[in-house]
Amino acid sequence: MKKEAIKKQVKEIHQEALAASKKAVNNYLEKWNKETGGNQYNEPTYCGFGWVSLYNVRSNSNLGKAFQEIGFKRSYAKCLELWNPSEYPGQSMDVKEESSRAYAKVLENYGFKAYMSSRAD
Repeated sequence: MKKEAIKKQVKEIHQEALAASKKAVNNYLEKWNKETGGNQYNEPTYCGFGWVSLYNVRSNSNLGKAFQEIGFKRSYAKCLELWNPSEYPGQSMDVKEESSRAYAKVLENYGFKAYMSSRAD
């Protein structure tokens, strides 16, 4: 596949995954606030980080470069990572996990080996 076609396809997948990620955040927060009554922050207060880990894509390949152009970075874990894919401005690890899980699911639907990763702050 030509380099430009790969870039275009990765950008389209990214847009789909980004939309799914943002929708997951909205759905999660709506459900959480409804079930718990919310709090002053309108999010669960367990702080942390969430990201997508993409495996089996070499960073120096055309595919890897296309993913890096949309924001993925090389990791010491021998994968490409995209932190906080929905660009959620809060600190809730739960929300960032939902965001990353939804993004990774779209990548998996296209045959990529992708996972949600997280850690507490």
